[in-house]
Amino acid sequence: MAVGRTPMQPGLLSSTAGFCEGRLPPNSIYAVLHRECRALFPDEMFADLFAEDGRRSVPPMIVAVVMVLQRLEGLSDREAVERFAFDVRWKYAAGGLDFDHPGFVHTVLVDMRARLAASARPNRIFERTVEVAAQAGLVGRRRVLDSAPVYDAVATQDTITLIRSAVRGLLRAADHVLRARLRAVISSGDGYTSAAKPAIDWTDAAEREALIDARARDGYALLAVLEGRVLEQEVDQAARLLATVLGQDLEQDGGVFKIARKVARDRVISTVDPEARHGHKTVRRSFDGYKGHVAEDPDSEVITATAVTAGNVGDAGPAAELLADILHSPTQDEQVEEEQVEEEQVEVYGDAAYGTGPLLAELAEAGVEVMIKVQAANAPGGRFSKDAFTVDLEVGQVTCPNQVTAAIRPQRDGGGAACFAAACASCPLAALCTTARNGRVITISPHEEHLARGRARSADPGWLAAYRATRPKVERKIAHLVRRRHGGRCARVRGRAKVGADFSLLAAAVNVARLGVLGITSTGRGNWAISAG
Repeated sequence: MAVGRTPMQPGLLSSTAGFCEGRLPPNSIYAVLHRECRALFPDEMFADLFAEDGRRSVPPMIVAVVMVLQRLEGLSDREAVERFAFDVRWKYAAGGLDFDHPGFVHTVLVDMRARLAASARPNRIFERTVEVAAQAGLVGRRRVLDSAPVYDAVATQDTITLIRSAVRGLLRAADHVLRARLRAVISSGDGYTSAAKPAIDWTDAAEREALIDARARDGYALLAVLEGRVLEQEVDQAARLLATVLGQDLEQDGGVFKIARKVARDRVISTVDPEARHGHKTVRRSFDGYKGHVAEDPDSEVITATAVTAGNVGDAGPAAELLADILHSPTQDEQVEEEQVEEEQVEVYGDAAYGTGPLLAELAEAGVEVMIKVQAANAPGGRFSKDAFTVDLEVGQVTCPNQVTAAIRPQRDGGGAACFAAACASCPLAALCTTARNGRVITISPHEEHLARGRARSADPGWLAAYRATRPKVERKIAHLVRRRHGGRCARVRGRAKVGADFSLLAAAVNVARLGVLGITSTGRGNWAISAG
């Protein structure tokens, strides 16, 4: 299929432009797309997704506009193409198309997402909005980071459902010959043809335990058949998933498989979406699914980067990826430009979830002004916290509140520990310090210097004033992203890659809306500016 071309001259009397102008605010997303869609998302921008010859596709610019509006309004594919067919604002946004411009089937959107996912630049629509904002001078050197839960699009499964579903997936992936061999070793009598749970007395503990043991033995028997075989990719993935769900929840006690009295660290919660995880936004607030991460320019409120991780990944994990545009080493041309123009100081803002030693060290090494809050040290029962001790990294010792010193013993990870041991037994402040029999132990992080500096900085009133004036801006942006109208709180697809692409497209739509408010305008030759009005 070859790339289609957007009509350049709509009909004089049948265009939607004359009808919509004056009826829509000039800074609305429909108006800004109408004025700038051909410069924002030109057909040539998507040329690499199509062949050089063949039947013409629906013009990619039109599809891109529909995708942006669809994501902004939280519509399904069918709803989006229906809106394009009958809502004049959508045709107006796509360059002022004629009232009778033909629509297209919803599978065009499916096809475009698949082509983008398989390309070298799957998030090019979002990247284009950031590029335009940067050319207009809206993207500076300050960033604010935050994240939000993205609830998964599937139900969380219990252990029995996980095992049975994984077995069914393996049987479904195998060809008829292998499937017959696999079924031959199933000893429980379960046909694994239905997703419904087996009919047992679920109030009877003995029946539940027998069910778990039988299905676990089926699973391990299937894996034994596959051991040493060269498997096709789909079968291999299904076998790995089965091995994972068996290993994460079960333990053997007296030769019987039982549910383990623990929770695996990276527990798979659904075989329908194996990449989703159980996560915590706060100590008391948990969720199942993913985390959507954003970096925002706090001055223009343009989102500069997005990422999606499993729900159990810490906020600081993807921070370097979000900040790649300001942390990268400058090229030769950029160095020359830096000599001519004094660059703005790079600043990064974030809450305590980003106050980890590795991230603080990386930012400090890159010369970034760190505006990230670091959690204050605390101790149970109101006892002396770590901040009450004086840590001297140069000398390699720690001094306690009673002025007793202990040497820091190095550890393999680059950190260390200072043990006060017997000194605590006769210390008059021991009751205010520790209840441990062997005395107080102060753990030294490999990045202790950066953490200590961050804790001290977080208590400074001037620093706090700047932090409080800037960081809440990203919270408002996150709230905007996940508002009900956009449907950003719940994943609309399955799998981290697809959820990430959808989250990126939502950020692109929000950016376009923001650029409209700021008055973005194309000045020709690929240049952009903010209109004076």
